[in-house]
Amino acid sequence: MPNDRSLVLASTSRYRKALLQRLGYAFDCVDPAVEESAAPGEAAVATALRLAESKARAVAPRHRQALIIGADQVATCGALRLDKPGTHDKAVQQLTAMSGRTVCFDTALAVLDARAGTLRSRVVPTKVQFRDLSHAQIEAYLRREQPYDCAGSAKAEGLGIALIARIESDDPTALIGLPLIALTELLALSGLPALRA
Repeated sequence: MPNDRSLVLASTSRYRKALLQRLGYAFDCVDPAVEESAAPGEAAVATALRLAESKARAVAPRHRQALIIGADQVATCGALRLDKPGTHDKAVQQLTAMSGRTVCFDTALAVLDARAGTLRSRVVPTKVQFRDLSHAQIEAYLRREQPYDCAGSAKAEGLGIALIARIESDDPTALIGLPLIALTELLALSGLPALRA
């Protein structure tokens, strides 16, 4: 990668930052300041993709030579959208609704080459089957992990794995918020391979 290029993660998520660090790149984190609400009638996949691309584009004017990574995740349980709960009570409500059911996490990824003006994107779906959860189990989990900044109120990379019966995905990192398999592909297409000979 030429010296005038840089890599930017258009996110302030500590989870996405930790995932990107696995690849060993030097990068900056920049707040894209994008409103993350869904448009009326918008499908979950469309919302995730639109927001991932919008985050990358929002950062581009400040980083005109960079490769910019945008990501977003939308979780749904039937017709219910599961945002970051923010509070204990809302987390209880979410996990109660998810008990014994399958939740779909659509994780969208966008890589914008700001210099070339090219944008590549992917959506990686993950289906998570939750165990039947008692109120006592939900309360015990929330007291220990307090996952109030996670869509669906469960951290699969932590104790939240005990709430889960099954995960179906092409990429285990997608559930955490940044699908690294797809990301290494998109970065390589943009001239930044993860492994150089």
